[in-house]
Amino acid sequence: MGLIAIGDIHGCPLTLDALLRELNPTPDDHLVFIGDYVDRGPDSKGVIDRLILLQETHRCTFLRGNHEDLMLNYIDNGEYDLWAVNGGIATQQSYGAFGDGAVFPEEHIEFIRATTLYLDLEDFFFVHAGLKAHLTVAQNVAQGDSQVFLWERGHLQASEYAWEKTVICGHTPISTPLDTEKLINIDTGCCFFTHPHLGRLTAVRLPEREFVSIPFVG
Repeated sequence: MGLIAIGDIHGCPLTLDALLRELNPTPDDHLVFIGDYVDRGPDSKGVIDRLILLQETHRCTFLRGNHEDLMLNYIDNGEYDLWAVNGGIATQQSYGAFGDGAVFPEEHIEFIRATTLYLDLEDFFFVHAGLKAHLTVAQNVAQGDSQVFLWERGHLQASEYAWEKTVICGHTPISTPLDTEKLINIDTGCCFFTHPHLGRLTAVRLPEREFVSIPFVG
């Protein structure tokens, strides 16, 4: 069985399709999606449609990103403004819905609700944003701070990590994947295709640490 982590898709289904063709996963592979399926890109609805179908044929784990959390905060609590300024308007448009009061297919809402904050395996820990660098993975999990799992960036400036295993994350776009002993970041800013150093969707095969990146195609 192969283990493949896939970075932030952000509403780019054609790029996801291209990456999956390049990866050519088998039904025995375990695909771990690092979160941020919606917002900013051209077709968030199309991304969710594809992921729902993919889980019918492949073993998938879908982590929650901060953008799914913002969308759920809108759906559950009516918190519109913060979501809108963080790319939520593009998501609404992909569903043919505009402005506060937008509604979404129940199947898609259920998919987003089913996302999980992290995946803890023997050698790897998968999370959308990151962990506190001065705490062990176990201590981070015990604290259970969803804001850390969804929004943390401090670990990217750390020089030492208390983690007992390698953490794989996304959330913070970088020009090339970060690959160190304790930290892998695979967010290469797929939706930021106008930026000269971003605009790629990246996956990593584990434990080989083989990176596969596809430029934005839509």
